[in-house]
Amino acid sequence: MSGLDTDLFRRIAGVSALAGAVACGGDQDVRSPSPLMAGVSIEYPLELWDQGIEGTCLVKVRVNETGGVDSVLVVESSGHAAFDSAAIRGARALRFRPATKGGKRIDVWATVPVHFSKKPRP
Repeated sequence: MSGLDTDLFRRIAGVSALAGAVACGGDQDVRSPSPLMAGVSIEYPLELWDQGIEGTCLVKVRVNETGGVDSVLVVESSGHAAFDSAAIRGARALRFRPATKGGKRIDVWATVPVHFSKKPRP
């Protein structure tokens, strides 16, 4: 793979990073937020890509009533600060169909797994 091809593939691998399920705990009357896209472009940290390191971290996002993310917390670290930082940056770019309760849009916290893998998604 040429340098340009590797860079492109590294970015594409990051696209699958936030394609995991979204879970929203709490009240059963709340309709959980749903992602508007299957994933967002997250750049795989170059130093970890070059070393062949893969990982997963779990982030908690606060989805506001417009479907944007206004806060992100790492609740389970990947063990690599570069993955955790990339996951936070990527999670901030997520957009959701807002959660609702009784037909009204509400702010909620949701958990999103972030997977970094060099293997292409099926």
